[in-house]
Amino acid sequence: MRVFAVSDVHVDYAVNAQWVESLSTTDFQNDVLILAGDVSDSLGKMEMCFNTLARRFMKVLFVPGNHDLWVVRDAATLTSLQKLDAVRALAEACGVSMQPYHRGSLSIIPMMSWYDFSFGPPSAELRERWMDFHACRWPEGFGTAEVATHFLDMNESLARRGDETIISFSHFLPRIDVMPSFIREPGRMLYPVLGANRLDEQIRRLGSAIHVYGHSHVNQRTTIDGTLYVNNAFAYPKETRIAAKALVCVHETV
Repeated sequence: MRVFAVSDVHVDYAVNAQWVESLSTTDFQNDVLILAGDVSDSLGKMEMCFNTLARRFMKVLFVPGNHDLWVVRDAATLTSLQKLDAVRALAEACGVSMQPYHRGSLSIIPMMSWYDFSFGPPSAELRERWMDFHACRWPEGFGTAEVATHFLDMNESLARRGDETIISFSHFLPRIDVMPSFIREPGRMLYPVLGANRLDEQIRRLGSAIHVYGHSHVNQRTTIDGTLYVNNAFAYPKETRIAAKALVCVHETV
């Protein structure tokens, strides 16, 4: 069994949706796919993607990203937490799991997340330009810190079962030093909304050998303090320099 990973497929773009459809219907029938968030803010397009991938892989594991919780299409009726409930129900109906997956000595653990500004304070320009601040709608009293706490608290019950190999995954970054040094200053404006340090604390307590994440759109593979961090975002169509536009195998059982 192989474990593949991809994030940020953004099937709102026709070329991205075509790539999902083009994946082999036979090559991955004994394999697991980690889908680390940002499929679409459209539940219809998300359903298409889920169904397509569920037919191609033995198991598809998923955590939602920020785009998946946008409610610009239905803000009059849904909060982003209600959207999360709808996404969870849709995933289950399509045979896609948001629960830990155990097979032999391997455990694959989805971790909920959001950013909490622990990577730095957001500028006024970022607050104006970052779409989440306009496209997400939270219950009264929920600011960014409360949103992050709500999601990260969902991971507190996660624990090892024994001496198994653990692959964990999230949409958001668990630490800012997974970002490569070539990112220039204009791009670093986004760092405050990339992730949360508390997420890495949870990963460390869990004892993950590998952690897959998405969101930054910058493909990366780096080992820090014994944990391999992998980003394999498909990304937007024009982002060909920072994204490989292919599945990556992160683990294979003997």
